[in-house]
Amino acid sequence: MKGRIHSLESFGTVDGPGVRFVVFVQGCPMRCAYCHNPDTWPMDGGTLMEPAEIYEQYKRNQSFYKGGGITVTGGEPLMQVDFLIDLFTLAKKDQVHTCIDTSGIAFHPDGNPDWLKKLDRLMELTDLVMLDIKHIDPVKHRELTSQPNDGILAFCHYLDEKKVDMWIRHVVVPTLTDDPVYLYRLGYFIGQFSNLKALDILPYHTMGKVKYEKLGMDYRLKGLPAMNADTAIELKKHVVEGLRDRRKGLEAKQ
Repeated sequence: MKGRIHSLESFGTVDGPGVRFVVFVQGCPMRCAYCHNPDTWPMDGGTLMEPAEIYEQYKRNQSFYKGGGITVTGGEPLMQVDFLIDLFTLAKKDQVHTCIDTSGIAFHPDGNPDWLKKLDRLMELTDLVMLDIKHIDPVKHRELTSQPNDGILAFCHYLDEKKVDMWIRHVVVPTLTDDPVYLYRLGYFIGQFSNLKALDILPYHTMGKVKYEKLGMDYRLKGLPAMNADTAIELKKHVVEGLRDRRKGLEAKQ
């Protein structure tokens, strides 16, 4: 099954453990205000590529990826489940570590049963899911991304049930996602999951602004300053506090 591919990166260092070969797929239903890849939004863009063609490019530099592997990001990878199954099937034959960097927006627990069966198969081939939770509050999530977050939060439960390692990411944006109350709620929510392996609280940056200008698109956060990395570290404490409180509560019930 061919995939719609935006681009390939041969030396990714922030897309999962180790040095990784990164596949950027084309197409995403989210419209995040701070998205730095708006050129990946159109579903009909990109270049059609065979999984074998992509995997061959990975193998050319395989010696560089010890401790790493292949990450598929986007756009939204779960919009192309058939392609991911074919690509990851090739990777797992060689015991290559596989990772999906996703927003989870494609997941609907009561959705298409055939699609869910395919997702089950994909998870059998997936070592790690990096899940970007944009906002824990449903109203503010929709304001920020134009999409609901109920399916995304349900996806966390699904990954836990499937025992797929989960790595949570959350971008802290000044005035939008940096409220300590919501950060605590985010931590309290993810604290219930036994498959949680890592947590990244990432400071908002403005590097994507240039892309919007080149594409002739309006940048919704124009004038909003980037967040200092030290501030993001301080804000992470609220998430960790919520996470620890949830786990203490669960331990007390045992």
